[in-house]
Amino acid sequence: MRAGSKVTERPSSRLRWWRELAYILAFYAVYTIIRNTQGSASVSVGHALRNARSVIRLERSLALFHEQGVQHFFMGHGWRPFISFWDVFYGTAHFVVTAAALIWLFRAVPQRYQLWRNTLAVTTALALIGFATFPLMPPRLLSAIDPQYHFVDTLRVVGGLWSFDSGAMQKVSNQYAAMPSLHFAWALWSTFVIFPALRANWKRALVVAYPVLTLFAIVVTANHYVIDAVGGAAALGVGYVLGSALTAVAERRSRKRGGGEAPAPVSTRIAADETDTETEPDRTPASGRDYPEPASPPSALGSR
Repeated sequence: MRAGSKVTERPSSRLRWWRELAYILAFYAVYTIIRNTQGSASVSVGHALRNARSVIRLERSLALFHEQGVQHFFMGHGWRPFISFWDVFYGTAHFVVTAAALIWLFRAVPQRYQLWRNTLAVTTALALIGFATFPLMPPRLLSAIDPQYHFVDTLRVVGGLWSFDSGAMQKVSNQYAAMPSLHFAWALWSTFVIFPALRANWKRALVVAYPVLTLFAIVVTANHYVIDAVGGAAALGVGYVLGSALTAVAERRSRKRGGGEAPAPVSTRIAADETDTETEPDRTPASGRDYPEPASPPSALGSR
């Protein structure tokens, strides 16, 4: 870096933790209210069941309908503590890991924070649209309605930290908010956020395994179909595209308010400074005349 050069202030320095916290809490409050408006009572059982049968037909056509077999394998071996662990995982990990990833991103890699915050917000908003337009009965509720299915509601039978059967949960929760799976979408989001900063292979493997474990959790507890996870991945993809567009718009507005161009990314500024130090020194003497070119050596033919 050249002596006396002025380091431009990072765009991330405009971020304020208390403001970001207010944004997140307000957004999640609105999300929760919309998702749980009147609970599952606002959707007819028949509508949610028809959508579930449509999903199962699609999965069978794609040879993906194995949720029942997976659950029965582990339930049949009497692995109640194992199933109880995944009930707890299902109810807590998507909140804890996502929040931890967002806080880490804000503190450790602030130049990427706005993009991935916007991606998370748009993905969650898209999920709300899915919940409203495609209410879906999860596998754990099918057995009580249609005897041809034999899924087990593990939260009720095995237990976890909470249960949908409690009066409070039945009143406020939307049990048909299954498509897309936000558990899987948020798990993928966390992996994309954290993975680029890791160097140790075992850490990378652990982060990559997180969405896979989440997929297993939502299937073995009969809370989602595999197609729900596909929908979650699609929502994240669209969320990233729209989140990138929103971030670009916000940066352009920031440049206009600042009266100039936004500072370049940190990596770009460092590379530019290093390039300045590697330029060839000036060979022009003080008199302003170039040094004479050295005479060419005589050729072998001319010396004879």
